[in-house]
Amino acid sequence: MSKLKSLLKDTVIYGMSSIVGRFLNYLLVPLYSYNMTAESGNYGIVTNVYAWTALLLVLLTFGFETTFFRFASKEGANVSKVFSMSMQVIGALSLLFLASVFMFLPQVASALEYDAHPEFVAIMAIVVVQDALQATPFGLLRYQKRAYKFAGLKLLNIITNILLNLFVFLVLPQLAIEYPETMGRFYEPDNQAYYIFLINLLCTSFISFFLIPEMKLFRFTGDISLLKSMLSYSWPLLLLGLAGILNLHADKIMYPWLVPGQQGRTELSIYGAVVKVAAIMAMLMQAFRYAYEPFVFGNSTSKDSKTLYAQAMKYFIIVALLAFLSVMFYMDILRYLIAPGYWSGIKVIPLVMAAEIFMGIYFNLSFWYKLNDETYWGAIFSFVGCAVLFAVNILFVPRYGYMACGWASLAGYFTAMLLSYLVGAKRNPINYDIKGIAGYVSLATILYVISSFLPFTNIWVKMVCNTLLLLIFVAYFVKKDLPLKQIPLLNRLFR
Repeated sequence: MSKLKSLLKDTVIYGMSSIVGRFLNYLLVPLYSYNMTAESGNYGIVTNVYAWTALLLVLLTFGFETTFFRFASKEGANVSKVFSMSMQVIGALSLLFLASVFMFLPQVASALEYDAHPEFVAIMAIVVVQDALQATPFGLLRYQKRAYKFAGLKLLNIITNILLNLFVFLVLPQLAIEYPETMGRFYEPDNQAYYIFLINLLCTSFISFFLIPEMKLFRFTGDISLLKSMLSYSWPLLLLGLAGILNLHADKIMYPWLVPGQQGRTELSIYGAVVKVAAIMAMLMQAFRYAYEPFVFGNSTSKDSKTLYAQAMKYFIIVALLAFLSVMFYMDILRYLIAPGYWSGIKVIPLVMAAEIFMGIYFNLSFWYKLNDETYWGAIFSFVGCAVLFAVNILFVPRYGYMACGWASLAGYFTAMLLSYLVGAKRNPINYDIKGIAGYVSLATILYVISSFLPFTNIWVKMVCNTLLLLIFVAYFVKKDLPLKQIPLLNRLFR
């Protein structure tokens, strides 16, 4: 029982820090969109560069965060040696990467369409290296069950980032008006992307200072046998990580090449901003992930585990559909999270949110091969889905713009989800309530279509109608699958 309480406590700390962190970052969306016009392309630059850093971080960490956990947890393991080997591998890859970037900085900047601003590439190269080097120390904190320091540093990074952004976007412009000669020497109001990257560098460097105590565990080790074993374990994780990150960010990475020039940056600015509105679904997924992983592994030996997994899948889809309808029904209000200059991209949000639902279902389905130690299936499904995403983007983005990105994400995740379901049905069959789930999907689709064709122009009348439609879905849920009689306090009302 004490172990379960410890697991629950750590899950809450890690989960809340992640969710709160995502929410705080979410607050930067209106700050950026209201201070950077879509036509400037600055938000498109930020979107593109951050997509690249996410991909590079997976490459540089090489799956060694998870590998560290696996090898440090083995009976009789030398934690210091495992930690040191992880740091050596990541450090060597990071050093090689950083040297290559700075040696060929003009060529790299040109290839990424940033000839005029190679400093963007230089700054973010340093940032991604620092993030990679922090991965194992953060892993050590989790291994040592020091959840408070882990969560505290993550939140400190985000809060510092937000405060500096508020200073740059709200305070500096006012100072530039009051003291134009002084501020004009070092402040460029039209180069907001540069300040965002600089802030990221300052925050990442600041957090590195607090990880010095963990770094003291490092000792150089030449254990070739340990290195081979860890690399053998880590490379499949690298493939899974690459597939996952490409599914999330490939469209943002490719966009400047598929639609070059200022047009591409403007369109990517719009797409990058409106996708953030759909981050509500991503926060839901993150919360569910933190709760679901301990649930699955904790019940893997239970006799009724498959029944529990089937029920969890159904409730996940219900809540995901409820979140989808809530966002779409109140979009006339939520759209003010971004500046009006970005509203032309709102039409892609339903596709992005539907893709998030497919990704969540795929995550649910993935546990059959994780529990069977057949993780290679995950790599296969993810790369097939990624291939579909690449194909749709390459074929249709030049003609249809960011709308094709939405359809590409939808097609990619649907493909991975379908493959995982079909193969899992043969290798580890679970009796999902397909009929019940189909009923919820059909109802949500009908309600969404009705809302789309409401003839009202008055926003408040439309909100009232949409609220009634949402209550229909909730009432159906209560009637079919939410036993209110079993909920404390409410059970007296539903005897």
